[in-house]
Amino acid sequence: MKPSSQTAFMIIVVLLLMAADLCAGGAGLGLPDKVIFVKLRLPRMLTAVLAGASLALAGLQMQSIFRNPLADPHIMGVSAGAGTGAAVATLIVGTSLPAALSGLTIVSAAFIGALLSSLLVMMVSSRIHSATTLLIFGVMMGFVFSAITSILEYSANAESLKVFYSWSAGSFIGNGPTGIIIIAAALLVGLALAFLNNRGLDLSLFGDDYTAMAGASPSRIRNISMVGSCLMAGAVTAFCGPLGFVGIVSPHIARSLIRSSVHLKTIPATILVGAGLSLIADILSQVFPTPLPVGSTMAIIGIPIILFILLPVPEFCRRAGKTDSRS
Repeated sequence: MKPSSQTAFMIIVVLLLMAADLCAGGAGLGLPDKVIFVKLRLPRMLTAVLAGASLALAGLQMQSIFRNPLADPHIMGVSAGAGTGAAVATLIVGTSLPAALSGLTIVSAAFIGALLSSLLVMMVSSRIHSATTLLIFGVMMGFVFSAITSILEYSANAESLKVFYSWSAGSFIGNGPTGIIIIAAALLVGLALAFLNNRGLDLSLFGDDYTAMAGASPSRIRNISMVGSCLMAGAVTAFCGPLGFVGIVSPHIARSLIRSSVHLKTIPATILVGAGLSLIADILSQVFPTPLPVGSTMAIIGIPIILFILLPVPEFCRRAGKTDSRS
């Protein structure tokens, strides 16, 4: 199948999933339910598409610049920083505000936390020229933020914890026009930076020495990628909660579908795969009488794929494949 045909096929699949997601839910789609369609289902579907595409694009770039197949936005501490910001908001504000203002406060605090953690990563990346060292720093920073969040949770009351856990479970529901516009703007900026940096991302796959020999700056390539990735991950985490696995598995699925690692081809494919996975996770979460957290359904989808990436193919499978090819 040609690359153009593969892209067209993925677009059709995403469109079908978008239609299925609009039909998923407890209420019907008749004329009396137009308010439900406009106020709930359409924003939920758009949020799923934008969030999945953003996290997938961020994961693709991080896997390239760190040359690590399991790198994703959360590994650099962006999600953990957002969680700390949300925990601070729930501890200080608690349930003293109405539900709408309380939710807005948590989203704002989460975005500030993600922004601060992203700025910290960018400051360190300007001084550290080793991708491995920067990756380790991101992991350690995530542990620090998680520890701070645990301390804040221990000090919070039961009602505040309920509000925080509702955000931390991950959801596409309840996101209004403001959140959708912010996530879409972050995705557009990240997409523009990724396309402008696509040649540098290709060089990064061969290591810093090869990149420098080719006349490019490894640190500049990393900085551009980190700006876009942290911006997208921060916006998604603030409005949807910490969502994992999409950023890890989407690039692998995209590369296997188009059979290429050239970023000019993998960027569109990864975005489509990420949007599709998020839609599938949202549809699965709506199947049950009580909707499940999207973070849980994403884990159900993502964990088997990650295990497939990590674990070697069993010997009997390889033998079966050889036998089939001979016959």
